[in-house]
Amino acid sequence: MRSADFLRNFRSLLAWGAVCACLPAYGGQGTDVGTPRDSVVRVEFIFEQAPFAQCHASTSAETRGGLIAAWFGGTSEGRPDVGIWISRREGSAWSPPIEVATGRQADGTRLPCWNPVLHQAGKGALLLFYKVGPSPSRWWGMMTSSPDGGRTWAAPRRLPDGIIGPVKNHPLALDDGTILCGSSTEDSGWRVHFERTADLGATWEKTAPINDGRDFGIIQPALLRTGPSSVTALMRSTKGRIYLSKSGDAGRTWAPPAPTDLPNPNSGIDALTIRDGRHVLVYNPNERGRDRLSVAVSVDAVHWTPVLSLENEPGQEFSYPALAQAADGTVHITYTWKRLRIKHVTVHPSRLIFPGEKVPR
Repeated sequence: MRSADFLRNFRSLLAWGAVCACLPAYGGQGTDVGTPRDSVVRVEFIFEQAPFAQCHASTSAETRGGLIAAWFGGTSEGRPDVGIWISRREGSAWSPPIEVATGRQADGTRLPCWNPVLHQAGKGALLLFYKVGPSPSRWWGMMTSSPDGGRTWAAPRRLPDGIIGPVKNHPLALDDGTILCGSSTEDSGWRVHFERTADLGATWEKTAPINDGRDFGIIQPALLRTGPSSVTALMRSTKGRIYLSKSGDAGRTWAPPAPTDLPNPNSGIDALTIRDGRHVLVYNPNERGRDRLSVAVSVDAVHWTPVLSLENEPGQEFSYPALAQAADGTVHITYTWKRLRIKHVTVHPSRLIFPGEKVPR
C-alpha cells in the first residue's frame, strides 16, 4: 500500500472513531431493529488537503454517475477569493476538489460566493444554485447546470432580480415537475419566502415573506413532504428555537411561522423526507454554540426524537448540515467540520429507529 493511501485510510479510521465516540447506546432493542450506532455505514472526509484555507456550507446530490458534493471555499467566509468547489465520489474515493464557479465580475474584480445547492432534476441536468455578493444582505442568485453529473458545467447565469433560488437547503421536486425552493432575505430583517420554477430555472414566481423580520428573524427553510400537496418548512431562527410553517397547497401559501421545541443556536439545519415516509433532521441541539451536531427522526414532521450524535467537542464548530438519499436507500450527511474540511457520514435509515418505533417495511 502506498504511503498516501495508508495515510488516507488511517485518517478515515480516526474520523470513524470520532463519530463512534459520540454515538448514543440505546438499550432494549432487538437485532431486528438494531441501534442508531448500527445505522452508520461510513464516515470520511471528502478531502484531506485543499487549495483553500477554509470551507463551509456543503450540499450533495446523487447523479447517474454517483454522489457529488459542493461547498464554498477560500481564505475565509466573505472574502473575495471564495468560490464554489465540487468533488465527485468515484468508486471508493472522492475526486480532488475543483473550483467550478467564482464571483468574478465583468470588470475583473471578484466578489465572494455563498451557499451552493445541488439538485438533480430527474433524468435531466444536474443544477447548481449559489449566491454572489459582498454580503448576505446584498447577494443575488446564480445558477449553472451540468449534463454529465458534474464533470462539465455550462456558463453561470444570474437569476432574475429578487429571485435567490434555494438559499441553503435542497429544493423539493413536486409531482408536476415544479421545483419548490425555500428561500430567505437578510436586507430588511431576516425573512423567509418561497420560490417556484416549472422550467428548470428559466422562469420563476415567488411568495410574499411569511414573517416581517421585526419581532424575530428566520432564514434558510428546510422542506419536507407531508402529503400530496402538503409541505412543512423548518427554519433557522434568532430566537433559540427551530421555527415551523406549513403549506397545504404545494407551497403557494403558508401558515404563520411558530417555534418548535427543537433548540437552534442561530445555525443552519437540514431536513429530508425519506422514502419510507419518515423525516430526518440534522441540527445543532443547543441554544448556543455549534459544538454538537445530532440527527433526529419524526413520523409527522412536528414531533422529533434525537437518535444519533454526530459530533460533540466543546469549543469547536460542526455546522451547516446537508442531506440526500441515494437510490440504494442510504442517507448521506455532509457538514462543515471546524471550517477546515467537509465531513461525509452515510447512514442506513432502517436502523435510525427510536425506542418503541415500529420498523418501516
